[in-house]
Amino acid sequence: MSFRDLNVVIIETGRTNVRAGLGLHDLLKTPSVDILARVGLRRSASGEHLNRSQQPIPPGENVPKKTIDDSSRISSLPQHSEPNASVNDYLVGSALDEAIAAGQDVSISWPFADGDVRDWTQAEAIWKYLLFNQLHRRRVQNESPVILSVFPGLARSTYERICQIFFERFNSAGLAIIERPVAQMYAANSLNGVVVDIDEDKVDITPISDGTTLHHPRITIPIGIRDCQNYLVHLLKSNQSVVSTLSPPDNPLDPESLHSTLLEFVKQLCTEGHVKVPSDGETAVVEDDGVTDIAAIVMAGKEKAVIESGMKKKANAKASAAEQARAREIEALDLLTVQFREHSLTVGKERHRLCEPLFDPKLLHGVSGVSPLLSASPRLPLQEAVSIAVGQVDVDLRQSLWAGLFVTGNLTRHVKGIGIALQSRVAPFVVTPDLQTDVQPRYARVLSVPEYYPEYRDTGNGLACFLGSSIAAKVRTTSSQVLYLMVWFQIIFNDSGGRNYVSKADYSARGPHSIIEMSPALL
Repeated sequence: MSFRDLNVVIIETGRTNVRAGLGLHDLLKTPSVDILARVGLRRSASGEHLNRSQQPIPPGENVPKKTIDDSSRISSLPQHSEPNASVNDYLVGSALDEAIAAGQDVSISWPFADGDVRDWTQAEAIWKYLLFNQLHRRRVQNESPVILSVFPGLARSTYERICQIFFERFNSAGLAIIERPVAQMYAANSLNGVVVDIDEDKVDITPISDGTTLHHPRITIPIGIRDCQNYLVHLLKSNQSVVSTLSPPDNPLDPESLHSTLLEFVKQLCTEGHVKVPSDGETAVVEDDGVTDIAAIVMAGKEKAVIESGMKKKANAKASAAEQARAREIEALDLLTVQFREHSLTVGKERHRLCEPLFDPKLLHGVSGVSPLLSASPRLPLQEAVSIAVGQVDVDLRQSLWAGLFVTGNLTRHVKGIGIALQSRVAPFVVTPDLQTDVQPRYARVLSVPEYYPEYRDTGNGLACFLGSSIAAKVRTTSSQVLYLMVWFQIIFNDSGGRNYVSKADYSARGPHSIIEMSPALL
């Protein structure tokens, strides 16, 4: 049995974000739905959780907390399990956002924050919201198969429970499951490498060989985007211009309000693309020699940027000497004026120090708002963690892993240069002087999402998991002469043998266990 491209549903399940889209298109689309992976239950004045009818949910027996082998994967994000709550009792997406904005008392839970499923009812509530509320699928006569990306290393029982939910609760037409790092590596057009996935309070480091996750060397370090943002807030508190503007002496903010205001400002700097990560590995921009490669510019989709750059150069040429001197001064200091709320705030090079804690976690000592350590293991610098992960792999595989360093995650959507910065810092770990063989790694190479995915050009590597999940349903064939030949063959849902996904017939015959033999990660 095969399915229509436009009916295929792609769902990315991450620690703090879930994304979804409908249909496989010739030009692979970015997700149409992107929400925080959280749910909420309203609370009464007495602290009792309320159901959708605003009635107290009767207390139930406490469900034993799921044991996670690696304590470094445990997130500090909150989790409140209510055994007698139903799927419909939970607020998800815009309903939860509106309840929080209205000042309602809501207990928030993040069911995927540990890189596993903390609460199955909450997980079902999120997936149901994506399928039926956002993508407008109908449970009756549901003709949409689902490709779902999940965390690596999940138990077989977890796969079976997922399979049961999608067939029995959602009536899906088919189900395929792919591990996140594998999908992310597909997006980088590679089958070998190391995926560095930077999330809100964790960084997951996963080696991939021949399109398969190597589970033993996987490492998670307890540091993430939130820690980097709080570190930059810490630095901005020394910027008297910014602080005095936001907290004037005649009407000062209390320390907590100032911190939250600066944190909002830092998030704006990031999302607007004003932050990049400096690195010794970066090269200076070479001035053009007056010759413009029109074909290359059109292929890269940069026509508008080149035209604007040319107009700017002409305007600068006509500027006065004083104006040119001021422009050179601003460029040297890397000053930037940003409109934030009703204020104009000027920041300098300190904004580019956002990611320093990733490479030197000791900088977080004394910084307020930093995620607490929930395990005895210290925070490893990112470059050391990557080298440890690669070092646990067989010697003959290390060369191919170092040649595929792929940094992804929400942070990479707007902050550029993290991959190059990591490349320069892992260089001392790549070469092993005592190992002089043909398989001796000699360099680390950074991967990125290719520019021939036009819909993803402005998203950095942040949507790699969703893109890779789409690629998993299609194989692109190109020739060296034709750079943009979009000829696609389905490899999952149009596989007539049905070996890559579970169909309704498979589920009817073998039940939830059918997902085991259809998932390469479990074989």
